[in-house]
Amino acid sequence: MAKKNREPGAVAQLLEFSGSRRPLTYVGMALSAVAQLLSFGPFVCIWFVARDLIAVAPNWDETAGIAAYGWWAVGLAVASIAVYFCALMCTHLSAFRCASNMRKQTCAHLMHLPLGYFSTRSSGELRRVIDGCASSTETLLAHMLPDVAGAVAMVVGMLALFAVFDWRLGLACLAAVAVSVACLMRMMSGEGMEFMKQYMGALTKMNATGTEYVRGIPVVKVFQQTVYSFKAFHDAISEYSHMAMNYAGTFCRTPQVAQLTVLNGLVVFLVPAALLLAPGEGDFARFLANFAFYAIFSAVVPTAMAKLQFAGETSQMSADSLARVRALMAAAELPRAQHSQHPADNSVAFRDVSFVYEGAERPALDHVSFEVPAGSTVALVGPSGGGKSTAASLVPRFWDVTSGSVAVGGVDVRDVDAHELMDQVAFVFQTNRLFRQTLADNVRAARPDATDEQVLAALHDAQCDDIVAKLPQGIHTMLGAGGAYLSGGEVQRVALARAIIKDAPIVVLDEATAFADPENEALIQRAFTRLAAGSTVIMIAHRLSTVVGADKIVVLERGRVAETGTHSELLVRGGLYARMWADYEQAVSWKISSAAGAVASGSDAGSRAETGDGAAAGAPAIAREGGEA
Repeated sequence: MAKKNREPGAVAQLLEFSGSRRPLTYVGMALSAVAQLLSFGPFVCIWFVARDLIAVAPNWDETAGIAAYGWWAVGLAVASIAVYFCALMCTHLSAFRCASNMRKQTCAHLMHLPLGYFSTRSSGELRRVIDGCASSTETLLAHMLPDVAGAVAMVVGMLALFAVFDWRLGLACLAAVAVSVACLMRMMSGEGMEFMKQYMGALTKMNATGTEYVRGIPVVKVFQQTVYSFKAFHDAISEYSHMAMNYAGTFCRTPQVAQLTVLNGLVVFLVPAALLLAPGEGDFARFLANFAFYAIFSAVVPTAMAKLQFAGETSQMSADSLARVRALMAAAELPRAQHSQHPADNSVAFRDVSFVYEGAERPALDHVSFEVPAGSTVALVGPSGGGKSTAASLVPRFWDVTSGSVAVGGVDVRDVDAHELMDQVAFVFQTNRLFRQTLADNVRAARPDATDEQVLAALHDAQCDDIVAKLPQGIHTMLGAGGAYLSGGEVQRVALARAIIKDAPIVVLDEATAFADPENEALIQRAFTRLAAGSTVIMIAHRLSTVVGADKIVVLERGRVAETGTHSELLVRGGLYARMWADYEQAVSWKISSAAGAVASGSDAGSRAETGDGAAAGAPAIAREGGEA
């Protein structure tokens, strides 16, 4: 019967990232083992010195060669340090290549994933996987593997030395090592291994929620809240703290105390053994020299066992890190077009499109069909959760449809080269981020070869002249940390400048005026006019006043097309859109007025205020335009 192929271990899989430098790891481990064996040399020289001194006691002048033993001890110690240095050089070169390739490969893989993947993963989580996991594996390969090789060589060397000098005293020392190994296995296996998985998961969760908390600090400060108000971050810290304290204080306390006690009190095993063996010794001087050797050599044992302990912990962390990297690398890439086709025009068509998010129970889009003719403007409206943003994200292939097809220029977007498709589509989101670069570089993100004149023209069309004028170095002013800061509306206008300079024939606007103040909204609407000129526009809007002039309005409800038509046609039908428009008109007719004005409008308002039934004088009250408060 054929043998099953066994999957390589975590270390072997990690070393695959080292490429051509992989053999350096094995060379480093071998050199580390040699260095550990050389480090035994000074202890052997001490034994020779003790033997010669005891043999001639008390006539110390008769000793010969003690100085030579001293020089041998120094030489072997220096040689051990030099060889260990070479070992670490080899393992570090391999580890650095491994960490570098791991980061490069994960980043390269991310570049081929659907853009929608990043909307379901926090940046803190991805940073933890790419950077944190690479760092932990670097520690394993650079330090822990050579230390493990040295520890194994130490055990082999100890067994040899225990047998060469006095195997009975050697067994006494080995008993302490056996107890220490048993304690380590108790902490590192079973429940300990499960804890390490939870530990790494808690670190990733805390990193992700911490990143989100830092980004939300302005909101927290505005409302005078503390970290406890950010429940996710607080819970992540509490969960990590409780788990770590429970593991260290409860599970590991007994075996760790036992291990440290045994290793640092190795004399407890050695002295009773010596007292039992001494009466029957014929050559007491030699026995005393052997005892002196083991008493001095016992100081090496705790150090070696500590290396094994740290190596075991790092190995568990690295195995978990590798699993997380593998999970990221296993994320399905965006399928590439086998025979790419070129769109005939700028039209967009949804043909019986259904889409289900991973893990979702019901589809976000369910058999959706509509067309957007080239050069026209189509607005997607509907209740929250209706599928508007999902539909728009399928055009630039943030995701691929579950069934049906989305076509651009008569060609399924899956059959269009990804680079060509991205050149065809420009999109502006509700929230946009600027890089810590100059204003010009932020605009050039959409077109790296753009000149300063083209950048200025795009900023002008995006109504950003006032932004450029107030910056000390104009378009060459740094933005972000250490530079200038822009308001939310200004950031949105710069994002529009990006879309304008890209000059894409299809534009997707996802509620681009959602968070703009009235002044910025007016400027953004003017920029829309320039951006939409000659382009096919798909607009998502909750503010219905912005879609009145659209060529067609598609109303989505629960992932289905409820109705389509122009603004006037939909109002005549009296369906969902008509009800939404009525609610919208009612909402915009309400305004803030003073309680005093509201009280004055009613004949019995004064008595209500006096009796406490009305609003306090001077307090704001909400009133509908044309009516009472």
